[in-house]
Amino acid sequence: MQDKIQILEDKIQQAQLGGGEARIVKQHQKGKLTARERIHFFLDSGSFEEIGMLVTHRSRDFGMEKQQFYGDGVITGYGTVNGRLVYVFAQDFTVFGGALSETHAEKICKIMDLAMKNGAPVIGLNDSGGARIQEGVKSLGGYADIFYRNVMASGVVPQISAIMGPCAGGAVYSPAMTDFTIMVEGTSYMFVTGPNVVKTVTNEEVSAEDLGGATAHATKSGVTHLTAGNDLICLEKIKTLLSYIPQNCEDKVPMAPYTIGDEVREELMNIVPDNPQQPYDMREVIHGIMDTESFFEIHEAYAENIVVGFARLAGRSVGIIANQPVSLAGVLDVESSKKAARFVRFCDCFNIPMLVLVDVPGFLPGTDQEWNGIIVNGAKLLYAFSEATVPRVTLITRKAYGGAYDVMNSKHIGADLNFAWPGAEIAVMGAKGASEIIFRREIGAAEDPVAKLAEKEAEYAEKFANPYSATQRGFVDEVIIPRDSRRKLIKAFAMLENKVDHLPKKKHGNIPL
Repeated sequence: MQDKIQILEDKIQQAQLGGGEARIVKQHQKGKLTARERIHFFLDSGSFEEIGMLVTHRSRDFGMEKQQFYGDGVITGYGTVNGRLVYVFAQDFTVFGGALSETHAEKICKIMDLAMKNGAPVIGLNDSGGARIQEGVKSLGGYADIFYRNVMASGVVPQISAIMGPCAGGAVYSPAMTDFTIMVEGTSYMFVTGPNVVKTVTNEEVSAEDLGGATAHATKSGVTHLTAGNDLICLEKIKTLLSYIPQNCEDKVPMAPYTIGDEVREELMNIVPDNPQQPYDMREVIHGIMDTESFFEIHEAYAENIVVGFARLAGRSVGIIANQPVSLAGVLDVESSKKAARFVRFCDCFNIPMLVLVDVPGFLPGTDQEWNGIIVNGAKLLYAFSEATVPRVTLITRKAYGGAYDVMNSKHIGADLNFAWPGAEIAVMGAKGASEIIFRREIGAAEDPVAKLAEKEAEYAEKFANPYSATQRGFVDEVIIPRDSRRKLIKAFAMLENKVDHLPKKKHGNIPL
């Protein structure tokens, strides 16, 4: 028995060394943690239980039978993060460059199946050179098996992908189908075709970093939701993200301990300028309403004219969707509509209540927007809100014009409660533009057209550029003083805590993709 125990201990030691000590040294020289170190720093101390440690590949071609490494390039298992169960896989770049084989894929699929059966998040720490070419179609089939499970798990358990090294070709589609993607700056990249192929086909000279690095995907494509300066920061951001979201689609949102006190926030009184053309930072409103330092922004550097993220309100996790007046005056465009729609759908999947802060002058005009599908992309956000059954509360801080008023969680598309500040303007368009259309003849016939326009503008503003017409019709439930916003919202979400709403029976809707 002692001999057998020694054999097992030797195998475990070999598995823990991955591709060998020399390759581990190279990993560290690049500023990267090894796969086991990543798991060690991510999970609660002593909680990790590995599955499939002694698995090896089955390939016998191209001399592969002579290169056997335990684990086959991926470490899989389960553990806890702050006491909550999670399933994790970490690709090991020291073994065949982390390339995915048939057995490598089977290990990942096994923990994804377990996650769905047991209702816990799946965290993928990706660091792979792609499919293992020595295995041909078997490795491609392995990717497809993972993709299928990504789709089956979508909306059942949260899926988070960390890109901590290369991720190219077909490998990129699994992270793309997960709920959140986070990339490490300087050491990770994602692209379908690399710089060499791009140069061959289009004659463009581009580096891997410029083509698919963290900054490119955080600012240009929106593929990545978060970026991190190094592996440790990346792992900490995943932990923070997990603290806001439930374990699965049937779980309730996390509640942090909180004692209700004096919830009046005087700082909210002076954030919105008197001049309706002057911008202000909507993040100041968010910080003024939500629990101190609880706002965790998602997609911060992409489509900056809308802000999305998680925060806590009296300890309750809430999803925030807010127009941002300091960027493009807070208009909705193609990118902001897609960004917000995806976030709304995630919140609805996992029972996270939504607070929508509105200051929107409309949709961005122009040929670029029309030709790039502002109609269908704006409809995505409209569809996402209309379909959502979680508690939804709207607060209009200043402008809510035109179709954008409807889209931004208006009462008409199923919002539960709608509030407005006294200076809110709810109308088809601004008073000046509306007056120029409605009173065009009167203004043209006037001795002083400028004075007449100002007179008619004031007349229109008095009638429509306020929240009271909408309140009289029940489209706004209450006009509130800014300082009371936090207190009102705490009560609103507490009242809506047990909301139950069901969509008409259907297989699924057909969102305008």
